Amino acid sequence: MFEIGNSLREARVRQQLEFAELEQATKIRARYLRALEEESFDTLPAQTYVKGFLRTYADYLGLDGQLYVDEYNSRFSTGEEEHREPVVARRTSNVGSHHRRVESRWVLVALAAIGAVFALVIAAWKFSDTGTQKIPNLAPETTPAATPTVKQKAQPKPKPVTFRIYLRASHGNSWMDVRSWSVNGTSRYTGTLELGQAQRFVAKKLWINFGNPGNLSIALNGRPVSVTRGGAYLATPHGITPAA
Repeated sequence: MFEIGNSLREARVRQQLEFAELEQATKIRARYLRALEEESFDTLPAQTYVKGFLRTYADYLGLDGQLYVDEYNSRFSTGEEEHREPVVARRTSNVGSHHRRVESRWVLVALAAIGAVFALVIAAWKFSDTGTQKIPNLAPETTPAATPTVKQKAQPKPKPVTFRIYLRASHGNSWMDVRSWSVNGTSRYTGTLELGQAQRFVAKKLWINFGNPGNLSIALNGRPVSVTRGGAYLATPHGITPAA
């Protein structure tokens, strides 16, 4: 038995992740993520959502999502899903036929009104044609007004692109030191990933010093990346390259 909420919170804080970027990455509302960390499962819509959110959130933090779902089932699950009534009631055939009769009457009224207007236009045209004479060149030609130009708004500068990197000790233990931007940046993680353990980071640029990268499985934005030699590297949205 372990504490679901505290375990999730510690993994998030260790990776310096905020709820706003987690909501964008996992497509789960921040208030639901916060409820998972507080184990306030009653505030979520139903048990099915709780299990799905738990698995997605834990996997994104580099944890075993199924382990968290099993722990929730053993401690909180009641085995019954909430029955929800449909929001929109069905319309009866009587209502549909009534609307069709109303629509038919409105169509007939509209057609009659159009015919009356057309007759008035024809009569007015004939009267004006017989009662008056045309006077050529009565009104001077007018030139169309110039169309005002619309100033385009300045486009905002694009924000720096972030990337996701996932590192898992799949072949053995591997020590590594992870920092933001450069060797002098903020420390994101320093330690040894033991076999089966993993770390996930979301950043714009990372400096990583690998001890034994051959024991790691590395994925950058979901695509596998191969690093065979130990040493310092720079990770960006475009790939992983040796640091100068």
